Amino acid sequence: MTVSPARQAYLDWVRGVGVLIMIEAHVLDSWTSVSERARPLFGYSMVLGGFGAPLFLFLAGIAVVLSAESKHRRTGAFGLSWRAAENRGWQIFGLAFLFRIQSYVLSGFQSAVSLLKVDILNIMGPAMVLTAIGGRAAGRRVVRGVLFAGAALAMALLTPIIRTTPWLNWLPDPIEWYFRPIPGRTNFTLFPWAGFVFAGAAVGELIDARRGAEAVGRSMPGFQAKLAATGAALAFGGYFSSFLPSPYERSEFWTSSPAFFLVRVGLLILTLPLGYLWEHAPFRHKLSAWSPLAELGRASLFVYWVHVEMVYGVFSRPIRRSLSLEGSLAAYVLFTAFLLVLVLLKNRLTEERAIYLTDSKSVI
Repeated sequence: MTVSPARQAYLDWVRGVGVLIMIEAHVLDSWTSVSERARPLFGYSMVLGGFGAPLFLFLAGIAVVLSAESKHRRTGAFGLSWRAAENRGWQIFGLAFLFRIQSYVLSGFQSAVSLLKVDILNIMGPAMVLTAIGGRAAGRRVVRGVLFAGAALAMALLTPIIRTTPWLNWLPDPIEWYFRPIPGRTNFTLFPWAGFVFAGAAVGELIDARRGAEAVGRSMPGFQAKLAATGAALAFGGYFSSFLPSPYERSEFWTSSPAFFLVRVGLLILTLPLGYLWEHAPFRHKLSAWSPLAELGRASLFVYWVHVEMVYGVFSRPIRRSLSLEGSLAAYVLFTAFLLVLVLLKNRLTEERAIYLTDSKSVI
């Protein structure tokens, strides 16, 4: 996979950090014994793990914009470029159900209703579709940026209302699961989780506006500094606003609060300057041109696909909730290394297949 060293490489690195957080959250949640879960370190690890999903959604929003704009520059077809990004969202939504079918089969066909369970791909796909539709409807970049930022804020502000309103009671259960968290049926809901995709799209418009080697060389460091300041301001603003009286009848800080949404968006934005600084550090490429984090980042969907069943499915049943916290951390390190090997093997097989197909065509 070819990436732009000026822009894409650091985004792959950030996505790789998200992969590490995702694996950490799932391994510790599944394999740590009940008695160890009262330890403060486990609580802190779960707080950290809670940032994996919003980071992936945020980066998906950035990717929608960068992909559509890149295709637009190559082809000159504005509408078709954004429609291609919309189609990618539909593909992700379809993969969500394919993933559930896989889990259903591997579990021995235990629960047919699990096929309709709402997980991160069920939210990411529709959010990408809505982002692409909005991008296609808004012709100017400034309008798109304002639209995406406004949609993100609106989803955050509406979340406490959506969670409690009786107006949605008439919805069939599998549809309602997309709007309200139901234990055992939903891990994610459109409100507020889709808002992270819109927030990423708003930032993606800013990043894409600074494309090109000349723009990167002259303005990208300053732009990243502004991003850092904006992220810090949002995070601190969200934190301090959480101490103000809530205008909502019911709102929980850790789940439905707009304040916590702002905190998370601010911290997500801060990951971009950190990734940029790492990618452009003077010693970075002297150490090695290859980055295992970037490798994991480029294969994030593959890692998600294979690791969830390994962590929560039949493969790990003997150690389910039986390890000490230290044992789970050690298992996390070893399991991450194993997944990296799988990624490298997949890449090798993919490259060999591509070479084989190219050679076969040349012979024919």
